[in-house]
Amino acid sequence: MFDYPRACAGMIVLRGDDVLVLRRGDPPRRGYLDTPGGFIDPGESIDRAARRELLEETGLRVGRLEWLGFYWDRYYLKGFGYFPTMNFYYVARWKGGTPRAADDAASVDWVPLARLTRRPDRFAWKHMARVIRDVKRRALRSPKHKP
Repeated sequence: MFDYPRACAGMIVLRGDDVLVLRRGDPPRRGYLDTPGGFIDPGESIDRAARRELLEETGLRVGRLEWLGFYWDRYYLKGFGYFPTMNFYYVARWKGGTPRAADDAASVDWVPLARLTRRPDRFAWKHMARVIRDVKRRALRSPKHKP
């Protein structure tokens, strides 16, 4: 079992009041909701990792990133068990293009932010409910996320 944390980078992409959401195609947590993200490669910056994961999983590129926050969680790896993860998130606004499910994403869709906050049990990771809550709080403070 790993007793040291692994660093992860994630991206919340907003299109008006909608959030880009993936459905996981692979274990762990196959079938649960997720957002683009994953483990940071050695020597890779956090923002670069978030952009890479977004491109790998959806084919999308975004412009300016806004820092959202840092969230602890844990990840299960077959043969090793659970280990802690440090999850760093950015928020970006959709500029164009059609997302497509790729890499370990079974599907990709735009989901209303309000609907995501009502069913946090559908997320693959416990920290995702806090991420979405923080995105919603930010959206309520600033109308900049609307087209």
